[in-house]
Amino acid sequence: MGGQAQVVTFALDWLLAQGEAIHEVFVLHLSPDDPRVRQALDQLAAEFPGDRYAHANRPMRLRQIPICDGSNPLCDIRDETAAEATWQTVYRVIAELKGQGRPLHVCLAGGRRVMGLMAMSAAMLHFDHRDKLWHLYTPDELRRRAFEGAVMHAGPDDGVRLIQVPIAPWGVYFPGLRAMLGAPSARVLTAHVQWVEDDEQARCRRVVERLTERQQAVLQLFAAGRTPQEVAEALNISLKTVDTHKTIILAECRNEWPSPPPGGRLDYHFLRDKFGPYFQ
Repeated sequence: MGGQAQVVTFALDWLLAQGEAIHEVFVLHLSPDDPRVRQALDQLAAEFPGDRYAHANRPMRLRQIPICDGSNPLCDIRDETAAEATWQTVYRVIAELKGQGRPLHVCLAGGRRVMGLMAMSAAMLHFDHRDKLWHLYTPDELRRRAFEGAVMHAGPDDGVRLIQVPIAPWGVYFPGLRAMLGAPSARVLTAHVQWVEDDEQARCRRVVERLTERQQAVLQLFAAGRTPQEVAEALNISLKTVDTHKTIILAECRNEWPSPPPGGRLDYHFLRDKFGPYFQ
């Protein structure tokens, strides 16, 4: 959050209207001593008297969390050191909540854009399939009226809504990433890339091991970017025979990659993309 307290209440009201059970609200922010941010934080605090969300009249705790570099709150994100401190704060909060088994709704709204990017990155490492990442949409006219908390709650006809942002929960598939709390962001992301690459190589190897020598030769040519006709010419076989081999190869691939790729098809382009790095 920056200086616009209403982004929190707009998102919260929308989630409650959808029947979500919200028990605690965490607001990450910069510049706690900046007058605009201080005003926004005070406006939010007034919405939660006695650990209750007054607008919905239900128990709910508000926690305001400043982005810090060590013990010093950050005023802005101007360099890599500040960006790393932002990453560590966001990563720690999400990791601790997921460690408690909580389902999360994370809203990317308000504050510096890089805060939202860091939240998305941390979410990919720690989310499971219950969690959701949201973008808050507020119509321009309402945004002007609500500037700096002048309007804290939107009506059902005001057009405010949350739009889900699809992400891959990599931590579900590579749990070791979740154990790297406190590690520098570059190290975490390097480990993520390496584990993904290692997993892809293992899948490719298992497919290749189940193929005959002729099928492997066909696969290597597809991996090199050849078309079915070019494969047929290179191996001096018919196009029908190439298609027969390709059908068997793709059937083995479906055992290793049961989820369809973007576009929904496994074809020789898929073989090029997956097995090109393997044979190199």
